[in-house]
Amino acid sequence: MGTLMPEGDALKKAVRWISEYLKTKEYESIDNIINEAVFRFDLNPKESLFLYNLYQKSKNKDEQ
Repeated sequence: MGTLMPEGDALKKAVRWISEYLKTKEYESIDNIINEAVFRFDLNPKESLFLYNLYQKSKNKDEQ
């Protein structure tokens, strides 16, 4: 089952940036990475919530 792709260009760039970041760097908290992406790509609250939901689902899937 696939994930719905976000609509806005900034949000698409943020998802790509986070995905690449997770592949190449060590990190302490996904929340910190999402916060950085929100500011870096000037995302609105709805877009921010999308990112948190997307990566929370991913995190929960990895923990199972």
